[in-house]
Amino acid sequence: MMKEIKIIKNRSDIGAGTRGSDMGVDAIEIAAINKKSNYFDSHDFEDVITENESIYNKVNNSFAKRIDSVFNQCKRLSNHVKVNLQEGKFPIVLSGDHSSALGTISGVKAAYPTQRVGVVWIDAHGDLHSPYTSPSGNIHGMPLSAAISDDNLDCQINDVDRETSELWERMKNIGVPGQKVLPEDIVFFGVRDTEEPEDKQMEKYGIKNYMVAEVRYRGLDVCVNEALDKLSNCDVIYVSFDVDSMDCDMISYGTGTPVPKGFDQYEIINIINGLLASKKVACVEFVEVNPLLDFKGNKMAETAFEVLEEVTKKVKTL
Repeated sequence: MMKEIKIIKNRSDIGAGTRGSDMGVDAIEIAAINKKSNYFDSHDFEDVITENESIYNKVNNSFAKRIDSVFNQCKRLSNHVKVNLQEGKFPIVLSGDHSSALGTISGVKAAYPTQRVGVVWIDAHGDLHSPYTSPSGNIHGMPLSAAISDDNLDCQINDVDRETSELWERMKNIGVPGQKVLPEDIVFFGVRDTEEPEDKQMEKYGIKNYMVAEVRYRGLDVCVNEALDKLSNCDVIYVSFDVDSMDCDMISYGTGTPVPKGFDQYEIINIINGLLASKKVACVEFVEVNPLLDFKGNKMAETAFEVLEEVTKKVKTL
């Protein structure tokens, strides 16, 4: 029986350092309209209430900027994801910045509290920082740290105040208390821009990173099947697709933190569809399209929509 798809639109960019990814969802919809696609008329959707006005708040927690609002946002998104999964639907989450992933992962875990959740992270960045290690304080670099509930205090550089610390603890307990994902149940694709604290976490936990060159050399199917084998003890898998995993020179700079030498959109489609073929994937999320930074018109959103269409076709066959 075909899975009913629910599009969850989360237009929030308060976890990022650059404004504009909150417009990413609309940019993807415009790409669909310009392609004369009825995609967004064909699927039920729901909007997540946002707190983007918090960007104007003068007082923020410098090592975890706007953490109170990011916490609220992740909590809301977690609930949307949980309810849809419990209703037997397949959520495709379209978000602004990548801090949202904590909400989505927490929602998956809340829907399947006794099951083991795996994460495939398709991204240029590791996003394994915590408020204690982050050089920027932007929470879109921290979702996996919260999901595995490890602050990496061995690499601490920031003296975090009590309010920030308490809010961070609450973030780690969204959905269900405690750790959502075992670190060994994370697989990276395309990560190529990390800081030392993240490298140490990857090394400590043996997190496998399929870099672009390896995927092309060894073969995409080989790497995807190996990743699925690594996650064989997981009951469900969440796939997070950050558009900066794609090559900014080849595709577009329309994302908050572009990095060259990434994948092309066809490789992304084949990676995600290869994972979907396992029938373990419960949710896919698209993040970090920023049309304000796109000097090729709406190219990044058009490319993201191309991926979205192909991934959705695959979901419908499951």
